[in-house]
Amino acid sequence: MEYLSNLIFAVLLLGMVGFFAMNIRKMIRNIKLGKEVDRSDRKSERWAQMARIALGQSKMVRRPIAGFLHVIVYVGFVIINIEVLEIIIDGLTGQHRIFSPFLGPVYDILIATFEILAFLVLVSVIVFLIRRNVLKIRRFLARELKGWPKDDANYILYFEVVLMGLFLTMNATDLAIQQGVQAGTFTSEAALHYVNAGSFPISSWMTPWYSGLSFDTLHIIERTCWWLHIAGILIFLNYLYWSKHLHIMLAFPNVYLAKLTPKGQFTNMSAVTAEVKLMMDPDADPFAAPEPGTEDEVPASLGANDIFDLNQVQLLNAYTCTECGRCTDECPANITGKLLSPRKIMMDTRDRLEEVGAIINKEGKFIDDGKKLLNDYVSPEELWACTTCNACVEACPIGIDPLSIIMEMRRYLVLENSAAPTELNAMMGNIENNGAPWPYNQMDRLNWAKEN
Repeated sequence: MEYLSNLIFAVLLLGMVGFFAMNIRKMIRNIKLGKEVDRSDRKSERWAQMARIALGQSKMVRRPIAGFLHVIVYVGFVIINIEVLEIIIDGLTGQHRIFSPFLGPVYDILIATFEILAFLVLVSVIVFLIRRNVLKIRRFLARELKGWPKDDANYILYFEVVLMGLFLTMNATDLAIQQGVQAGTFTSEAALHYVNAGSFPISSWMTPWYSGLSFDTLHIIERTCWWLHIAGILIFLNYLYWSKHLHIMLAFPNVYLAKLTPKGQFTNMSAVTAEVKLMMDPDADPFAAPEPGTEDEVPASLGANDIFDLNQVQLLNAYTCTECGRCTDECPANITGKLLSPRKIMMDTRDRLEEVGAIINKEGKFIDDGKKLLNDYVSPEELWACTTCNACVEACPIGIDPLSIIMEMRRYLVLENSAAPTELNAMMGNIENNGAPWPYNQMDRLNWAKEN
């Protein structure tokens, strides 16, 4: 029976990890639908940025209350996973607290640390639930957070509450069995399997709830919590792919690959730059075709109409988005009632990317479904509301750049569709004809000086 339990656990573990790996491969395939971009420069700066922002959570704590609570959950998630490693080894080998003989007193300190963190995580998550569902904070009430996005945020918090509750209950009943063995109350071979190990500063307060119960009852409760806890973690792992909490893993590569250039510096399009240089060179042949593979080659699309026109880092951004809404909360256009929400831009990009991925999963390749990211998901009204102030980029705690996607779609509207707003068309026409944004002849530009 013991070996059967180990076998069931091994099958569960391999199946869940395999399913997770399959979905991650699909995600990587989807990201590779975008254009390649070279972010291999300035490696030391990139590593330092990742350590400071992704690992050190430096941008999270700019909002102290939410930032502090998030750091608790983050640290708890990382450190408690050491306990998960022991649970996995125990499940595969049939041992119980296999690390305790090797670590000695250090093991007691570790278990005590896990329990304190589990309790703090539980408190933090309850506060997060209250913030999202009771306090009615503005950034959690946006139109893009209706339905699944709102439910997803709550589901993950419920998950955390249940997992921490199971962990503490498992330890409380484990301690009750240890105390029964020490008192000589439990003498069966199964009871002696529970070695005297660990320090339980939180669950020891729960142990009296189980006083007077038989070993068999305590054993059932402890084993049930053990199985539900590890199964819940594996389910949580696979749930990540469909959740905004995928940022738990993607935040690190996302921050590493973030742009290091000044935030106000936009990327030039080589094809447009080459065209301008051609117009300025009196000796150039305007009818010469650009060589394939060179910078002068005209791309298939000027700007972005769909996810295929975006680069791979931008698509990684979409998968990494935490939907926290800090970008939208800082956006001056959104604050003044405009339709633009940088968070929605990222959510729309991910939704469209997943829609394209689902077609590839079904058909083996992408078959045009008649939809595009531009217009079907993101409207021109949203794009033209952007002031390009970079507030959204500066606010993001994990280095996401909604502005780059907005600018690529605006470029498409202007360069491919000639669909700029009337005011912008007038300005560009004035620059072309008069050398200035204003509708005055160049000969009249200094008339204002003569009037004074």
